[in-house]
Amino acid sequence: MVRTVIALVVSILLTFSGLSGGEAQAERVCDPALRAELLEMMAEDQYEQSEDYTGPWDGPERTDRLREIIARYGWPTFRLVGRNGATAAWVIAQHSDHDPGFQQRALTLMRAAARVGQADRIELAYLTDRVAVNHGRPQVYGTQVTCIDDELGPAPLIDPENVDQRRASVGLGPLQEYLDSFPDGFCDPPPDEGEAGQ
Repeated sequence: MVRTVIALVVSILLTFSGLSGGEAQAERVCDPALRAELLEMMAEDQYEQSEDYTGPWDGPERTDRLREIIARYGWPTFRLVGRNGATAAWVIAQHSDHDPGFQQRALTLMRAAARVGQADRIELAYLTDRVAVNHGRPQVYGTQVTCIDDELGPAPLIDPENVDQRRASVGLGPLQEYLDSFPDGFCDPPPDEGEAGQ
């Protein structure tokens, strides 16, 4: 069984680690209403990813709304929606696997924003890898992992010998540390339905 996933929580924690709630409130942004909307979209996305959620997945609707936002504003930058608003936009793009063409467009815009310091380089690395994997190409930074024969490892990589140098260039730690951060049993197969109630 092959299962491709992202350790989203790890990246979000890295993003928010330098921005406390008070600092986020004090951060000046051009469009606080848009930031609030993006944060609400991210909260919905995260709730729908939780084990407690049993309702319908609304990812396509969030993708459509982010597509509208991008058509109007371009990539939601730090200046426009603050760091947490930009992270929220990235989360929605990252989880738009059902629309690889949109993910590619988001990546192109986010890359341009990162060049001028208006998007997070670690988040950009995650989206770069996500788009590559979703298009059947090798990833660059090793952020996308897979389980093959119950063993955790990175999805196929470009130039694996130099992955840690590439990771360091965007602020990511060594690949092995990243893999070690996944919980024990992450690749264990799910229990059979007959065993679930026991």
